[in-house]
Amino acid sequence: MFTGLIQGTGKVKSLGNDLYAIAINQNHSKKITHDLELGDSIAVDGVCLTVEKITKDGFVATASPETLQRTTLARSTQNQSPVNLETSLRVGSKIGGHFVSGHVDGIGCLTESKQTQQAWEMTFSSPPTLKVEWEKYLAPYIVSKASIAVNGISLTIAECDSDGSCFKVAVIPVTYADTNLAQLKIGDWVNLESDILGKYVDRLISHRLGKQPIQADITLDFLAQHGYG
Repeated sequence: MFTGLIQGTGKVKSLGNDLYAIAINQNHSKKITHDLELGDSIAVDGVCLTVEKITKDGFVATASPETLQRTTLARSTQNQSPVNLETSLRVGSKIGGHFVSGHVDGIGCLTESKQTQQAWEMTFSSPPTLKVEWEKYLAPYIVSKASIAVNGISLTIAECDSDGSCFKVAVIPVTYADTNLAQLKIGDWVNLESDILGKYVDRLISHRLGKQPIQADITLDFLAQHGYG
C-alpha cells in the first residue's frame, strides 16, 4: 500500500527474463534506500514491484507478463524516461495523499498541458488503441473531486466528462518539478489507478442490487434509498 506521495525518480533497465534494474536518481537515493530491504514493495510509476536484490545505485525487481501488458513499464525502459518511485506505507506514517494499491487499472495519455499562475493543468484521456479497456476499468470511477493516481502520483480530478472519457488535474509546482510529469509530452502514456474506495462502493452496491457494476452517476439520494448513509 502506498500514498501517492513520490519520494524520487529513477531509470529502468531491462535485464532480460522480465527482470528490471531500477537506478535511483542520486539526489533521491538516500531517501528511498535508507531502510530498503529485500522483499519490500516499491511503486515504480505506480506499479507495485517487489525488491529482489539491492544494488549500489538502486534495486532489481521482476515484472510479470500481465504487468508489462497493462502498464507503461516496458515503454519507459525503451524510452529511458524517468519513473516515479515510492516505498510502501509504514504503520504509523502520515498519509498525505490517498490509499494507492500499486495495481494499475489502465493506461491514459496526455492530451493537454497548460501552465497557470498557480499550477499546471493537465488533461488525460484514453489512447486510441485502448478505449475499450478505459471504458471498462477506468471510466466508471472517474468522478469530479475524486482521487486518482497518475504514474503513482496522488492527484485530485478537477474536471471530467460526464461519461468519464477524460479528466483534468491541477498539479502544484513542487509536484510538477519533483516527478516525471515535467517530462511528459502530448501523447505520452501514463499509468492510472482509480480510487480504491470507489471500487469497493461499486462492488457493494452491485451485490446489493444483484446487477453488474453500475455505470450511471451515484447520487446521495440513490445511496440513501439503498441503505447507505
